[in-house]
Amino acid sequence: MVAFRSTETSGRTTGLLLRCVLYSLLALALIIVDKRYDHLGKIRRVLSIVAYPVQIAVASPFEGWDWFRESVTTRDALRADKAKLEGQLRLAQFRLQRFEALEAESQRLRALRDSTAGVTDRFVIGNVMDVDLDAFRERVLIDKGAQDGVFVGQAVLDAGGVFGQVARVGQLTAEVILVSDATHAIPVQINRNGLRTIAVGTGDMGRLKLPYLPTSADVIAGDLLVTSGLGGGFPAGYPVGTVADVKRDPAQSLADVDVKPAAALDRSRELMFVWLKPQPVAPASLTTPAKTPSPPGSPTTSTHGGPLQAPGPAQARSARETAKPATTTTPAGANDQ
Repeated sequence: MVAFRSTETSGRTTGLLLRCVLYSLLALALIIVDKRYDHLGKIRRVLSIVAYPVQIAVASPFEGWDWFRESVTTRDALRADKAKLEGQLRLAQFRLQRFEALEAESQRLRALRDSTAGVTDRFVIGNVMDVDLDAFRERVLIDKGAQDGVFVGQAVLDAGGVFGQVARVGQLTAEVILVSDATHAIPVQINRNGLRTIAVGTGDMGRLKLPYLPTSADVIAGDLLVTSGLGGGFPAGYPVGTVADVKRDPAQSLADVDVKPAAALDRSRELMFVWLKPQPVAPASLTTPAKTPSPPGSPTTSTHGGPLQAPGPAQARSARETAKPATTTTPAGANDQ
């Protein structure tokens, strides 16, 4: 058989190539026109409105199946989801409580820092490690010791006021005796009238005593007690407590005064060890009164007011020898007068 071959193959191929080029150029022109002038935007919007029902019709079976599957979910799956959500809620509440604790701790530390303004030279904040469980002792153990500069007798404060005093110091820890301990006493004064006295502990964290006030003392319930600063152990002006009750018995010479401590003795966790600022020392010439010479042979008086015996011959000679170097210089021309 004879195979017939078309003679129009080259012409047909050339026509297809020409049409492909023309269509490509037309598509490129439409793309440029659409990009620059957005003429086809209206057409696309109209086509999207027409195609929307088709999209709904295509997606409806799948959405209906999902709705049906969620509607017939078993109780076990719901119970598992509920337990999971409850666990997440507990975790969120735990984190929220931790944030509240951190906020409260930050406020306490700020109060400790602000309460030392203008009084202390420096301070160190320590945490309570242990509480003495002895029924007759009110003491706590703090995580600061000799390596931090803590010393015996140092004042210890909290955000409310005077907490106690250092009783024993180790290298890494310190034992603090509370103001409520039965063996502790602190000099105080009434802020209203400046009356000074001593507050002693009772062994009860919620109560102090003022055992040395007479029944005629000007003290009433609600008076604020602050440190007097006498003795140099505690800084002056720090709150110690508030007078809670005053009982006066005509048959007794002393009043029965109860004081509520200002410090949170049973709740404080951060305590502050303070170093007092050195007080300026006045010159001796300003503080020592001038002494007037006594007539010869008269008895001298001691600083306590008690008379002493007159000095003997040996004492007088020793006094003259001591006074010889302290001679005064006569101004020039004084003898001429």
